[in-house]
Amino acid sequence: MRLAATLLLLAMACVFAMATLLRATHPAWPWVQAFAEAAMVGGLADWFAVTALFRHPLGLPIPHTAIIPSNKDRIGDSLAGFLKDNFLTPAVVARRLEDFDMAGAAARWLVADRPASAGPAKRGFGPLIARIIEALDQKAVGDLVRDAASEKLRGLQMSPILASGIDATLDKGSHEPLIDDAVNWALRTLDDQESTIRGMVAERTNWLLRMVNVDNSVSSSLIAGLRRLLWEMGDDPRHPLRLRIAESLRRYAFDLRHLPESQTVVEGFKDDLIANPAMAQWLSGLWDEARTGLVKSLNSPSNARVGRFGEAMKALGQRLESDAPLRAAINLHLRRAAVGLVHDYGDQIVSLVSDTVRQWDASTVTEKLETAVGRDLQFIRINGTMIGGTVGLAIHAVTVAL
Repeated sequence: MRLAATLLLLAMACVFAMATLLRATHPAWPWVQAFAEAAMVGGLADWFAVTALFRHPLGLPIPHTAIIPSNKDRIGDSLAGFLKDNFLTPAVVARRLEDFDMAGAAARWLVADRPASAGPAKRGFGPLIARIIEALDQKAVGDLVRDAASEKLRGLQMSPILASGIDATLDKGSHEPLIDDAVNWALRTLDDQESTIRGMVAERTNWLLRMVNVDNSVSSSLIAGLRRLLWEMGDDPRHPLRLRIAESLRRYAFDLRHLPESQTVVEGFKDDLIANPAMAQWLSGLWDEARTGLVKSLNSPSNARVGRFGEAMKALGQRLESDAPLRAAINLHLRRAAVGLVHDYGDQIVSLVSDTVRQWDASTVTEKLETAVGRDLQFIRINGTMIGGTVGLAIHAVTVAL
């Protein structure tokens, strides 16, 4: 367009030269000369005006030229102020969002069918979320998860939880299989350690009694009595010793709820566990495991977990579509959130615009603006050339008439 405007100006110069030479040969040439002369004046004036916006015409430091490079900081500030006054004010944002059904748009997007074979953009926001997760600083997030989990565990009172677990186990009778396992383990241990028991009894028996096998008799009676006790405990769910164990557990649960000394022991064990480096390493690994599984699920439409996730999202969308009060409530909260963000961070957003423009050099600003509007500016040169010629023709006509 710049070339076209320049060629038109040169054409007017050629026409003017030709009309000047042939002026006396025909009455029409003065009219042509007047048109071409005024067209050159108009074209040159508009060329100067357009060029002066972006640079010094012909490189001459004429005052009030190269307007945009000389005022780029002020342009950035004005643009930022324009954005702030017309777009990023709480009142404007609230008014713009008042009739916008954000929850309804989200609901329609959630219920839309997206085939598993479709590209990432058509499969919904799963791949997008996966990319966002992968772009995070994994070490920082892992440390954050570890610190948050550790802090949460430190603030968690384990004694009431443990007491409730003991009570629930006793109420359901879930402790009985544990006692059965303990009895079976004791029987196996008794069989395995029979010789050890006999040796311990013999060591504590006088040599004279050992000569008459008193130690062997005492050992056999002791082992037989223990075995019989364990058999009875295993066969009788209402055995007094089993009931005694349950009663002791109940008492311990009570102590965990009401006695500070019992609570201190449990909480101390919890603190020692949290301070253990192995525990910290395990908590840090929670994020790695969760991230790997989540990214795989979000990127794999055929995965069953993704299917359930998609079904849940679709159900949410259907609920939003059918529940007008819920949509209204969500829209209200979203509008309030948007207005709050603009109120709190509007100045920082617009300052980003002005700071960015300030950081650009003058040639960058000139190139960006000239690229954006340069075509229309060259049309100004063309129009100036033609309109100037028309005005010159009109002036010549008035002169002849007078």
